[in-house]
Amino acid sequence: MKNKFYQYIQGLQNTITSKLEAIDGKAKFKEDIWKRPEGGGGRTRVIENGNVFEKGGVNISGVHGKLPKSMQAYFKVGDVDFFACGLSLVLHPKNPMVPTVHANWRYFEMYDSSSPSGKLVGAWFGGGQDLTPYYLFEEDAKHFHKTCKTACDKHNPEFYPKYKKRCDEYFYNTHRNEGRGIGGLFFDYCKASETMTMENWYNFVTDVGNSFLEAYIPIVEKRKDLPYTKEQRSWQEIRRGRYVEFNLVHDKGTLFGLKTNGRIESILMSLPPHVQWVYDHHPQAGSDEEKLIEVLKKPKDWIAS
Repeated sequence: MKNKFYQYIQGLQNTITSKLEAIDGKAKFKEDIWKRPEGGGGRTRVIENGNVFEKGGVNISGVHGKLPKSMQAYFKVGDVDFFACGLSLVLHPKNPMVPTVHANWRYFEMYDSSSPSGKLVGAWFGGGQDLTPYYLFEEDAKHFHKTCKTACDKHNPEFYPKYKKRCDEYFYNTHRNEGRGIGGLFFDYCKASETMTMENWYNFVTDVGNSFLEAYIPIVEKRKDLPYTKEQRSWQEIRRGRYVEFNLVHDKGTLFGLKTNGRIESILMSLPPHVQWVYDHHPQAGSDEEKLIEVLKKPKDWIAS
């Protein structure tokens, strides 16, 4: 399964980066092949200063070795070996009318290091995709969520509401009492059960991965050439600050990467290039900016609305 999924994310990285370069029309992804001293490595691709994308990364990695003590405590396990692979992407568009997007699809295995054969003691999938707009276009939110729901419904009608709720809960800045964005899907610890084999989970996760471009690209194409003001650009940078706060304070993926001696440049690739922190900033009453803040205070059912 690990070889099969790693092959899948290699192909998906190629598909996504090719499409993004075509839309940007100027910037190209720079590729960086790296190795992890303890085992494994990855292929980082970063795009910067384009017509559409100010900064973005579409990264894959496959790492393995001894699970560090800090992560043993996190997973409540003893001395085990691990393998983890995944694709992680973040795109920060230049135009504030185009939302930032994040996605990740991953697979994890743990092995009994005391066993001569390295017996598999755990395996699961995780991932999701979520949207962070700076100006709220409800039709874009509905499109993104409907695409997520379509991918989920192929496998189980309960998946979309379940994983949408988890996304709303996970991508939440508790110290700000607001969502990072308008959500999407978030799932983790997807293990073999009576109703879902690992092959079933593979099919589900890859269907979600394959839906990403369909979910995001039509929004980019619709919004990338809209006019915007200096003030709207400033608002985008203030909101990007909240994005940074989430990634550095709450995000489990960032934490895992830092605690397993991951590659710092790849882990922090998600951070936007231009950000502001303005003291005690509040948008003007009745403005489009305030409209966004109100929506972020409480998760919304975009399918029913």
